Amino acid sequence: MKNILLALELKENDTPLVKQAVTMATKFSSKVWLIHIAAPDPDFVGYGVGPKYIRDARADTLKTEHKQLQQHMLHFEKEGIACEALLIAGPTVNTLAQEVKKLAVDLLIIGNKKHGFLYETFVGNTTKQIIEELAIPLLLVPIQKG
Repeated sequence: MKNILLALELKENDTPLVKQAVTMATKFSSKVWLIHIAAPDPDFVGYGVGPKYIRDARADTLKTEHKQLQQHMLHFEKEGIACEALLIAGPTVNTLAQEVKKLAVDLLIIGNKKHGFLYETFVGNTTKQIIEELAIPLLLVPIQKG
């Protein structure tokens, strides 16, 4: 197992995911790729040229997320694990599928949190979509809602 992809939401509940990735990477001498898939840019007309306050808020969010990814990456490096971090905006499942293929990922580690019936009915279940879309080993780590 050469490449592990760890998908992070960059919330406090990422700790169990990081611990599992450290364990797996240490056991198999794997490289870890951290990925956070940021929300895509808004689709409304004129986003690219205005309003400035929305672009500034989006830039601040992306900077914060980048710093958090870098902190996680440093944690892996302190453990002696080769690690790279990716911050990509786009639809979650499609973006994960593209990166899994591009990076030749052997194992995908994601968090699994239970949502209520209404949430899953109207929003959907990303974990289920990932399981259906990707044909690689997948480690689901139970996490608390955060």
